[in-house]
Amino acid sequence: MMKSKIHYILVFICSSMGVLGQNLPTEFTYNEFLGYVKKYHPLVKQADLKLNEAQANLMQARGAFDPKIEVDFSEKQFKDSEYYSILNSSFKIPTWYGIELKAGFDNAEGIYLNPENTLPNSGLTSFGISVPVGQGLFINQRMADLKKAKIARNLNVAERNLQAIEVMYEASVSYMNWKRSYDEVKLYETYLENAFVRYDGVSKLIEQGDKPAIDSVEAGIVVKTRRLNLEDAKLKLIKAKLDLSNYLWLENNIPLELNDSLQPESLLTLTIKETLQINELGTIDLENHPKIQALDAKISMLKVDRRLKANALLPKLDLSYNYLSEPSYIDNYRFEDYKIGINFSFPIFLRKERGSLKLADLKIQDSEFGLLFERKNLENKIKAQQQEITSLQTQKEYNSRLVKDFTTLLNAEDRLFEMGESSLFIINSRENSLVSSQINDIALENRYLNAILGLYKTLANPQ
Repeated sequence: MMKSKIHYILVFICSSMGVLGQNLPTEFTYNEFLGYVKKYHPLVKQADLKLNEAQANLMQARGAFDPKIEVDFSEKQFKDSEYYSILNSSFKIPTWYGIELKAGFDNAEGIYLNPENTLPNSGLTSFGISVPVGQGLFINQRMADLKKAKIARNLNVAERNLQAIEVMYEASVSYMNWKRSYDEVKLYETYLENAFVRYDGVSKLIEQGDKPAIDSVEAGIVVKTRRLNLEDAKLKLIKAKLDLSNYLWLENNIPLELNDSLQPESLLTLTIKETLQINELGTIDLENHPKIQALDAKISMLKVDRRLKANALLPKLDLSYNYLSEPSYIDNYRFEDYKIGINFSFPIFLRKERGSLKLADLKIQDSEFGLLFERKNLENKIKAQQQEITSLQTQKEYNSRLVKDFTTLLNAEDRLFEMGESSLFIINSRENSLVSSQINDIALENRYLNAILGLYKTLANPQ
């Protein structure tokens, strides 16, 4: 859409550069406006950062499974004597199920070497494995962090969609307010022109002696009233345009201002549903709703935490085996040369662990209750908005008939006035009723458009 209508970039003026062009199109459609918001608005770009953040967190979690090289070297020299020189080096490979593979090389020498560190002259190699038999076999902190990081990608996508929807909704409300203010200005301009024509006509009739002089006062009051209405409408339009400009940006974060020659889409009520790609009377599908997806992701992350806390109820029992060999004898396997280790611990009462597990269960229950409420709340909100749209459509039809009837009455009264069978007071009364009905028609259209926007926000489909 943006590429096919790139020439519409000239419909704006840059706030810091002045007018960009003179031969500008007159209508700035809602679809084009949304295109600029989706592509260039800083807050939409900020929402996209959540996706990059999720990828970075996932990379960080996967880093816990990266192979690691460790080297520990210490040496002591004093009065030309080498007290000791100790080298411990290893290469570790963490695996998914808490099992760790390790290869190492150790060397030590010196006249004051601790007997525990005494090794062959050529050093000692080792190849081993460490297995957590109790805690940490099927889930541990590294596994939990990685699972949660993967779930967080879905969470961040949902939160990104919600934030983008919020920006587009607020921008759309500004567009609708601009349209309403613009339509009111055009309406009052028309009736101000009519008031001037009527005032001139009445003044001529007074000069000819066909009308009393007091009619000029009445006609003048109408002119002043229309001027006042128009001035107030223009002020609202200026504010609406400035508010709309908050959502207009170009590449490189260049802010734009709406050009005065532009006007909003005139047939917006016929195109808005297609632009937003919504059917206000369609079936309600909440499974793919970003709010539901976000809550589901949070519950899934809490369940991972619960599994980790439940695993803490198991005894901690780590077994390790290392095959030892001198570098020169690495091809001659002597399985009787080894180092084994057993690490066991188990709290007697498990009060800390049982308390943590209980808190995890309560958090899950709380989140599930929130999910149930949010599902029902969204369902009822969508139904209410659907009913509101239907009702406003009916109200618009009724008010359109009123406008038509008031127009008929005003035209008839004008003809009677021309024949001298009516008064200016009655004409003004008819016209005021017509203006009120047309202003109400603009207000109903604005309510109708905002109701569709409200449904769009609730459905939260940013596509």
